[in-house]
Amino acid sequence: MAGALASALVPALAAAQAPAQTQSQADNEALRARLIEIREQSRFLPEKALAALDQIGPELEGKAGALQADLLTIEADARMRQGRYDDAMAAAEKAIALGRELHDDAVVAKAQLTKVYVLFARADVDAAHKLAFEAEKLAMRTTNAAVRAQATITAGQTHAEQGNFPAALIKLQQAVEIARGVTSDPTTLAAALNALTRLLVQMKEFDQAAASLDELMAETVKLNSPGRMSIAKNAEYWLTSDTGQMQRAMRALRAELEIERKMGAERMATTTLVNLADLHLKLRDYPRAAQYAQEALHVTQRNNDASTEATARVNLGNALLAMGRIGEGKHQFEAGMERYEKENNKPELQLVLREYGVALENAGDLAGALKAYHRERALSDELFERQRQKSMLELQEKYETDKKERQIELLSRENQLQTAELDNRALQQRVWWLLALVFALAAVVVGLLYRKVRQTNARLEEKNLELKAQSTLDPLTSLYNRRHFQDYMRTLAPMPAAAHAGWPQIEQRVHHSDDLVGALFLLDVDHFKHINDSYGHAAGDAVLKKIAENLRVALRETDMIVRWGGEEFLAFMPAVPRDGLDEIARRILQGISAQRVTHQEHEIAVNVSVGFAPYPLAPGATPLAWERAVNLVDMALYLAKAHGRNRAYGVRGFAHFERTSMESIEQDLERAWREGYVDLSVVLGGAPEAPPPSQDNVVRFRRAGS
Repeated sequence: MAGALASALVPALAAAQAPAQTQSQADNEALRARLIEIREQSRFLPEKALAALDQIGPELEGKAGALQADLLTIEADARMRQGRYDDAMAAAEKAIALGRELHDDAVVAKAQLTKVYVLFARADVDAAHKLAFEAEKLAMRTTNAAVRAQATITAGQTHAEQGNFPAALIKLQQAVEIARGVTSDPTTLAAALNALTRLLVQMKEFDQAAASLDELMAETVKLNSPGRMSIAKNAEYWLTSDTGQMQRAMRALRAELEIERKMGAERMATTTLVNLADLHLKLRDYPRAAQYAQEALHVTQRNNDASTEATARVNLGNALLAMGRIGEGKHQFEAGMERYEKENNKPELQLVLREYGVALENAGDLAGALKAYHRERALSDELFERQRQKSMLELQEKYETDKKERQIELLSRENQLQTAELDNRALQQRVWWLLALVFALAAVVVGLLYRKVRQTNARLEEKNLELKAQSTLDPLTSLYNRRHFQDYMRTLAPMPAAAHAGWPQIEQRVHHSDDLVGALFLLDVDHFKHINDSYGHAAGDAVLKKIAENLRVALRETDMIVRWGGEEFLAFMPAVPRDGLDEIARRILQGISAQRVTHQEHEIAVNVSVGFAPYPLAPGATPLAWERAVNLVDMALYLAKAHGRNRAYGVRGFAHFERTSMESIEQDLERAWREGYVDLSVVLGGAPEAPPPSQDNVVRFRRAGS
């Protein structure tokens, strides 16, 4: 009877427990859905999200640990958006610890990604990048598609911040494909498409970016989320402003600002105000640009948003300088750049320094512009050297990997042959008549293997040659790149007092008109930023290609023409008549200004400024290193820009060098010129913007074409 009663109770108990378990699962799913809503809210309204977390917190007691970890990551995100970075970091660390207690890789990876965002907000960029890749590896070991998509997006953005756009593109395309399969979080695909669109704009792949933006807009409409629509409008702004669609860009920003103000999303609205200031700078509406930048600045200071504050200060400084308020403008620019330096965001700092130099030059502060220009050049050299070393390490690593793979393959084949040989010996006693056949087959196998190894080595050598060729050429213009020129110059032996055969005598105070000398010419496109802002980056690329074509026509096949960086070109001529340098400069100026670049329906006029000098230069009979010679030519180029553009300034030589020093000349070339220590020649292009200053030691020429 007791057994019968027990057997009757078992199904009843099971029936009673099943609904309870189903109810528990339903409760967890409902809580998870609410947490996703709160997490989305934290992006736009962190204060409201934190209040919602306080309400839901008691309901999570005794629930799954993963839900409690989600609460901590949302809290960390909201605190970060409030600018409370220490509180945000503490919450992220708690979430990581909880995930490890649960032995749940998905929870740990999600918490690590939150920590990445906090580290980046605190300007600890290197640590953020390192942890981003660690979190991605961990996430990809899980079955949680939403976490895997988020980790892949973050890894792609990290590659982009490091300047590795090909790797970033692969990651973000993968993230989009993963996001298409996510059903638990409907915002995932929109986040992936937004990141991909922004990257494609950075890469100037505007057609692909437009297609990605269209899909992003369609996906955002499905979400019916004002916050997500604001983010999509911001992506539209970046694409349209970079492609010269200024009116559409303005409409996108104004729509974005209206959405954010209706939501009460103050921090997001601040970023939009900064972008409005930037757009009005491009349109040369400086009072409105200053108004938007000042409004943004007040809000960022209230919200402790240091990164946005830095950008607001740079935009405000730009507007103030353009309005002639030089002291205030410099103060705002310098304060903004302090943040970039703290973040160690050197690519962004380089762009800001270049912008600063142009703004100071236009405002008439030539000394300040020169300092900004040299800071930018030093940073550019540093970034280039870092990239060169990285590329060399990558090539070396690839070579070593290929070499190891070949060695492993050979060892594997050798082991197979050795095994075959042992088997043959065992069979030798039984089947003597097969011995000759076995050795013949082995010889064939060895021959085939040897042939395969030779073919593999030949293919590898061919690939190495292709890589070497690619590493020496600029992909846009097909000119030599800066690294190739630097490597070439390093191979040249230091110039003695009398140069080797084929090279001229070192520069002296007495010259003959038929002397053969080397020469360095450095060119910079005038008002290139205006071309990009007015017509789009595709037009800027067309201008650079056209200049490369003109230089190939104007110069000789034996001259080395280099894409020096950005809108700068360098030409190195091994042997030209000393008295022919000015004529070469005139030919370059005239040839480029005579051309018009056709882009879409626009005809774009292009001029360049040029600095040049014979090479080697030898003040005091000691030849300058090529780096210092290029730096001096660079300074001459800057004088050409400072005194009106569309002209060339050439360093002819030095005088009374015993009364000065090279360091003093390099510190201020214009002053050394005015004091008579440096001889300069001036070659004017057509229709100069301003005449050069009158100086006794200037060798004057007729205007090109007159």
